[in-house]
Amino acid sequence: MMKNIVFMAMLVGIAWQGDAQTLKGIITDLQKHPVEGAYIYLPQKGFHSHSDKKGFFLLDGVDTSDTLVISHMTYETQHIQVQNISDVLMIRLVEKQFSLEEIRIMPQVNAHLLITDIDIQSNPVNSSQEILRKVPGLVIGQHAGGGKAEQIFLRGFDIDHGTDINITVDGMPVNMVSHAHGQGYADLHFLIPETIEKIDYGKGPYKAAEGNFTTAGYVGFQTKDVMNQSEVKIEAGSFNTARMLGLFNMLSNENESAYLASEFMLSDGPFISPQNFKRMNLMGKYTRYLLNHDQLSLQLSHFNSSWDASGQIPERAVQQGLITRFGAIDDTEGGFTGRNNFQANYLKHLDEKSWVNNTAYLSTYDFELYSNFTFFLNDPINGDQIRQKESRTLYGVKSEWNRIIPFGFIQAALGFRNDVISGNELSRTSARKNTLSNLALGDVNETNYYAYLNGEFSFGKWLMNPALRFDWFKFIYANQLLDDYSNKAVSQSIISPKLNVFYNHSDHLQLYLKTGKGFHSNDTRVVVAQNGEQVLPSAWGNDLGFIWKPSPKIILNAALWQLFMEQEFVYVGDEGVVEPGGRTQRAGVDFGFRIQLFQSIFLNNDVNYTYARSIDDPEGENFLPLAPDLTMMGGISYLPASGLYASLKYRMIKNRPANEDNSIVAKGYTIVDANAGYRWNNLTFGLIVENLLNSEWNETQFATETRLQNETMPVEEIHFIPGTPFSLKLSLSYKF
Repeated sequence: MMKNIVFMAMLVGIAWQGDAQTLKGIITDLQKHPVEGAYIYLPQKGFHSHSDKKGFFLLDGVDTSDTLVISHMTYETQHIQVQNISDVLMIRLVEKQFSLEEIRIMPQVNAHLLITDIDIQSNPVNSSQEILRKVPGLVIGQHAGGGKAEQIFLRGFDIDHGTDINITVDGMPVNMVSHAHGQGYADLHFLIPETIEKIDYGKGPYKAAEGNFTTAGYVGFQTKDVMNQSEVKIEAGSFNTARMLGLFNMLSNENESAYLASEFMLSDGPFISPQNFKRMNLMGKYTRYLLNHDQLSLQLSHFNSSWDASGQIPERAVQQGLITRFGAIDDTEGGFTGRNNFQANYLKHLDEKSWVNNTAYLSTYDFELYSNFTFFLNDPINGDQIRQKESRTLYGVKSEWNRIIPFGFIQAALGFRNDVISGNELSRTSARKNTLSNLALGDVNETNYYAYLNGEFSFGKWLMNPALRFDWFKFIYANQLLDDYSNKAVSQSIISPKLNVFYNHSDHLQLYLKTGKGFHSNDTRVVVAQNGEQVLPSAWGNDLGFIWKPSPKIILNAALWQLFMEQEFVYVGDEGVVEPGGRTQRAGVDFGFRIQLFQSIFLNNDVNYTYARSIDDPEGENFLPLAPDLTMMGGISYLPASGLYASLKYRMIKNRPANEDNSIVAKGYTIVDANAGYRWNNLTFGLIVENLLNSEWNETQFATETRLQNETMPVEEIHFIPGTPFSLKLSLSYKF
């Protein structure tokens, strides 16, 4: 029966395609810059399309005198009558204040992008801390000193710094495999917030284009091709914090665009021992619009950062009055990191219905981190400070072929990534000066070749999205601590099938079922130590949910989901040892809404609940340490086109287990932030308030066994890094 239905649908599609006429069009703004993501709808026949990065679209089944409806959340809706189908229709959209009324739930695989589009428009990113918080349900915690990558929590995962979330910027990987500090370490501080155009995200292992680390989900940042206005900004605030930003439009016309961006930041933080945090970012991007709607983008960026840190501190030291909440046991922690990136993206149209996206990148990266997690547990005389260090060259290429077919779309891709890491080190040190001993020292060469095939097939209101991904890895580790030469190699491959089904009831409601397999690779040092055992542990998941627009100014989204993780071996970079981990099961519910109360007032809220347990451990001893079960975040913003603006935001994470039997609890918190300002012509005055209610909270927490210098026996308890108290930051910006 099913085969007959599919065969009939194919015949209908082929017959329709034979008589159909295809309309080509290009959508730009009044400055002739391409508008991506515009919705083109033919209400008489129910056909639709949307514009790509070049503003280009194809719409089948169009006849002369048909009327198109073109809408976009930040432009005025237009109704255009088709005069000549053989001509390329040139459409100019007029900017207007952002409105939920203009949004249509497009029948595509990732309609969830609407959520981050809405959040960026209604509450723009204004700090590097907020970049990842734009992903609904994602919680971060600053680990130490402002320069270290944030700790990430999503869907019942303590992801550490990126082990179970795939993060990219313009197609370039952010996650670092076999990193000196932790697998998948993802430092996003090289990304200047004001250059972000879009955020692509997905929860679960359901997208074929996203490979390694895509278990809890993925996040893809897209930077702007065009900087419409130049801008300079100065910020200053509590704890000797200062930030200077420069955005410079160097070139902007219908054929090419170029801009430069720079950022410099200083902060001492609220700690008794100043952080002496410094960060510098430089970025340049050039985009050329070629014939046949092709596009070439070249991008260069440089980032470096250095800091001191007070580290995580034990509760007992604060309770005994040895230190304050913002004191330190070892205030010689800290580090340095830097990254240089070159990226090239080339969009080539082969014909009207097929094109190739080509991406290439090259990064050089340096990292040096000093930490002390156990104080005097292992070395009562010198203390337990460690150094983690590496230098890395990362490069890769991906070529993705896309083709529109009569009733759908197909995509195929090939790519590779290679990480060459020298001096991957774990050493015992004292006072950041003396090296006491080397615990691990070696060179890593890790290669990932991959391919995927992805399809989208439309049958009326149904959209089927089958996909298959293949990954092959080779891990090579040369241990420099051995007397004899040792260069061990292991290779392994994995196939990841996926099937997503969407029911598009209308442009106001989409129902979906997503299923798929994902994975994260283990550290090369795990792979060679275990002789290839559990190299690529898998994750199997499914989501059942909807996106619904019940009224013109309300959007709701919800999902029931579950995720199973195979057993894996984890390399503990802080100790240089391998720890086995059992199978795990997670299940939960996500719910969120976006509401436009009035023209300039927006409400948003996300609630996420997860039940996460280890499968192989006894009941009561099967909690997953630091896995959050309930998180909430949301706010209200007033964002008119000019004049006064303001917003109030909150984020909440509930108490959660800090160890396997829940005998040690990591305390939850609720934090409220606010910002306000005034726009007057090209000037903007702003005020940002962090922790408006001056709550006492712990930003990151761990159950750790430690010993202080005056103690004879170790103690296991909560160790924490305190969250920022009430603080103010003033800003002044000028656009020209």
